[in-house]
Amino acid sequence: MKKKAIIALCLMGVLAMTGCFGGKSATADGGELTGANGRSFAEPAPFGMVLIKRGHLRMGIENPDSLWGKQTPVKNISIEGFWMDDTEITNSEYRQFVNYVRDSIIRERLADPNYGGDETYKIEEDKNGDPVKPHLNWKKSLPRKPSEDEQRAMESVYMTHPVTGERMLDARQMNFRYEVYDYTEAAKRQYRPKLQERDLNTDHWQNPVEEKIMISKDTAYIDDEGVIHNETLTREYTGPWDFLNTYIINIYPDTTCWVNDFPNADNEVYMRNYFTNPAYNDYPCVGVTWEQANAFCAWRTEYLLKGLGPAARYVQRYRLPTEAEWEYAARGKDQNEFPWANEDVASGKGCFFANFKPDDGNYTKDGNLITSKTGIYTANTNGLYDMAGNVAEWTSTIYTEAGVDAMNDINPQLKYNAALEDPYRLKKKSVRGGSWKDPESYIRSAWRSSEYQNQPRSYIGFRCVRSLANTQSEKAKPAKASAKKKK
Repeated sequence: MKKKAIIALCLMGVLAMTGCFGGKSATADGGELTGANGRSFAEPAPFGMVLIKRGHLRMGIENPDSLWGKQTPVKNISIEGFWMDDTEITNSEYRQFVNYVRDSIIRERLADPNYGGDETYKIEEDKNGDPVKPHLNWKKSLPRKPSEDEQRAMESVYMTHPVTGERMLDARQMNFRYEVYDYTEAAKRQYRPKLQERDLNTDHWQNPVEEKIMISKDTAYIDDEGVIHNETLTREYTGPWDFLNTYIINIYPDTTCWVNDFPNADNEVYMRNYFTNPAYNDYPCVGVTWEQANAFCAWRTEYLLKGLGPAARYVQRYRLPTEAEWEYAARGKDQNEFPWANEDVASGKGCFFANFKPDDGNYTKDGNLITSKTGIYTANTNGLYDMAGNVAEWTSTIYTEAGVDAMNDINPQLKYNAALEDPYRLKKKSVRGGSWKDPESYIRSAWRSSEYQNQPRSYIGFRCVRSLANTQSEKAKPAKASAKKKK
């Protein structure tokens, strides 16, 4: 009996100690709800990006200036936090993308029996000999002393100008193929195969009407003549693969935009040097279409996820900012008219806050003629550079006159992936920020402009954003008391 009493006292002591340590506990028999906790994930700050915390914005222009020529929709909105590039994507950063595509083509050809024939440049089996989806072996370096066939493969991505004899990268071959799974479309009830899941109205289940589920899917291929075909298929739903969209995009910037944007101007030096000359490494990349900017985001995501391991499943993909995200980030923490607090565009000493066109015909008054190096002007309160001027920036939002009025007030967005056969007017995307060629009115944070998604310009660039992998709850802080007391 004494032994039983001692054991009972020990058990009571253990239970008491458990209570002292705090937290929820449960006996082996269960009975209490304690939750299933997984391992937490702390997202590291992405290189070259700053955190834009969630918040509220009165989006649009409250009192439009008659000189602006049009009304801008106004609406109160709220936006979740996100990461944003602190500068526009530079020539150097975009060239990394081009070089990746170039080297991937070379590796494909080194593995091709018609060129190098070295199978080790492509992985088709795992370490156990089981087949896997064929992919390039980036761990294997390109040959330093190539054989004749290997040299032919490496030289195949270059061309010689038929008139001048210049050796240059063959821009026509710089095609990037990528796939994007559309989680949003796949989640919509209208695409669920079972009627009970597609239509929650139980009255409709009694006399079900058979109807086809139609989906719209983007696909792409290159024909025998090397022409890229990006198509949108409309067909009956077959399964989850219908929401995997495929694109093939020629990603080399249109360097001729410097000439085509400005007739009767001597801009040949920019056409020949701006993208390729290392002197312009830190200048914003231009001549990139909306479609090419999206391809860059897809490549950047792919490039990142390869090195993350298990944590990759939590990290969100890079993308273009929505129109609302861009304006919210540009206005800064105090939601100013410009990215800076001063209502003027220059300090009292005449130092300009951005690269734009101060006077009619005088592009150099701010110290620059065309674009400037990124980050040479002061950042806004969010830590973002060049949110006004330098180059205007693509957003992911389609352009409509209704603007934010046609969107939700939480994370506003209006998205449409136009098919090739759609009217050209449906291919306008919202462009924000104004550029080096624009006057003061056009560099205001709320100013809206547009461009067609396949149109490259010498004054439009882009920067990427990334949604947060997790969100944090916090209590609202009390509003600061006004310094001026009411009498």
